[in-house]
Amino acid sequence: MEPRNGTQISEFYLLGFSKGPELQPLTFGLFLSMYLITVFGNLLIILVVGSDSRLHTPMYFFLANLSFVDICFTSTTIPKMLWNIQTQSKVITYEDYITQIYFFILFAVMDVFLLSVMAYDRFVAICHPLHYTIIMNPRLCGLLVLVSWIMSVLHSLLPTLMVLWLSFCTAWEIPHFFCELNQMIQLACSDTFLNNLVMYFAAVLLAGGPFAGVLYSYSKIVSCIHGISSAQGKYKVFSTCVSHLLVVSLFFCTGLRVYLSSAATQSSLSSATASVMYTVVTPMLNPFIYSLRNKDIKRALKRIVGVPAM
Repeated sequence: MEPRNGTQISEFYLLGFSKGPELQPLTFGLFLSMYLITVFGNLLIILVVGSDSRLHTPMYFFLANLSFVDICFTSTTIPKMLWNIQTQSKVITYEDYITQIYFFILFAVMDVFLLSVMAYDRFVAICHPLHYTIIMNPRLCGLLVLVSWIMSVLHSLLPTLMVLWLSFCTAWEIPHFFCELNQMIQLACSDTFLNNLVMYFAAVLLAGGPFAGVLYSYSKIVSCIHGISSAQGKYKVFSTCVSHLLVVSLFFCTGLRVYLSSAATQSSLSSATASVMYTVVTPMLNPFIYSLRNKDIKRALKRIVGVPAM
């Protein structure tokens, strides 16, 4: 038996945020601005890290990978949304829907793994500075990223292939701005118990587990901060960790809310708004939070543009 949808659906309709045409230009401008900031900000980080040998350290290696994944993550959803607004078309084909789901899950899971690895890297750097270069050696860093990619690719296949077995009735309108897995499962008129089970299990295991690890790493970092004798040093480390943790928490909490909340307890607007937080806002903030506030990045930027360092 070959997997196929029961009614041979060829397309879906992404309703987006607003049905009123008068708000479409505002929505287009807002999301285009956020997308361009995300792409150029993260490209800048990749360029700076790649061009400066002094930034070839584990921390910046993970940052460059995060920037690449964030560009891919937002590019799976926002360009299609902007195209639909510009052409005043809400149509997405069944094949494009499945493809978008696959790559969205892939880069979302990869984001989760990288944020977890970066939290562990900061924990080792702050709490075990004398052993940092030994623990976070190039072989381990490369292995962590490679394993993260392999796990992300393999995991994204499972829910995507399971969607192919679903049957759909007549409700083909999706009150969302991109193809999110839970939205497609809600549209199905066939039995979705196994799909929901896999989705909830993956959310708890692949998002809740890493988030707990991130919280543990930062709790240990806070404990280590008390051992820093300099008040200025304490403030610098604490402020940096707080900003990191706020953005990471925004990403994990909104993502978990979307996938662990039942359809009956949240409106389509609240679900779409929460999705914007972890799919658009956090990738846009990451270059500012992780890098552009960093003195090493600022020095490297000045060297690239030819401005003498102060």
